[in-house]
Amino acid sequence: MTAEGEPRLFVNRWGDTSDPAHASGGPRRADGCSCFDQSRPHPRARVGFHAERQDTSAPGWQRLLELVEEAAADGREEFRPLTELSPEHRRQIITLPPSIAKLTAVRHLVLYGSNLVRLPPEIGAMTGLEEFTPYTSYRLHWFPYEITRCRKLSRSTVSTRALFGNHKLRPPFPRLQPSPGAGTDIDLRDLDPRRWGTTAVDECGVCAHPVPPGGLHQVWLSRRVATDVLPLLVNACSQRCVAELPEGAEGHLPAPHRGGRVDRSASD
Repeated sequence: MTAEGEPRLFVNRWGDTSDPAHASGGPRRADGCSCFDQSRPHPRARVGFHAERQDTSAPGWQRLLELVEEAAADGREEFRPLTELSPEHRRQIITLPPSIAKLTAVRHLVLYGSNLVRLPPEIGAMTGLEEFTPYTSYRLHWFPYEITRCRKLSRSTVSTRALFGNHKLRPPFPRLQPSPGAGTDIDLRDLDPRRWGTTAVDECGVCAHPVPPGGLHQVWLSRRVATDVLPLLVNACSQRCVAELPEGAEGHLPAPHRGGRVDRSASD
């Protein structure tokens, strides 16, 4: 027990994930977000997806690709890519590359204070993942359903107030597009993220089979993943795969839905 008036020493739980430049008044490490008020309940008719596309020519992105390859080569169990980037380069990263599928040895993924707005479905291939820390990534409002494939994932630290449909503030979900339907001329490899939430869909998030042209079915499902209930965007190949989804988490809508405002009473 410390004596009265004696300074107390607190352990920095996040280690080297902090940003000294930001703390000293330097460049911000992440952009602001006005999708919804993350501090108090604020009724809003609708929200949307972030429309940004990843600039793959940006120096920060090129360095991130190198870091993923290095981590895959040395088989490291903890991956903290943002600590290897300058604040300016961190801001250039709004998603992760599909090559993270190579990181099967990583047990702890740390994305503290990121500028991310989406994650790729390839995160589901990180089969060794046990702990996930995207804490204070305030622009990351949802996760791909494929993260449920990380069977060993048991611990997470997420800023839940930033999530669509979170139980504290109940902000709405973006309304999803109807299935294009057979014969529709839509390029699943080049989607508008403002409308679809992602820039490409290759395979079904449920059965892992290719999604046929015009066969994309999108739904929301809130499920407990590790420590937190996460809003999951499901990109399915058919209504049959949608029907095979499990129930939503307790206190949330039990069935997959297409977004909009979620009435609290409907999930109680």
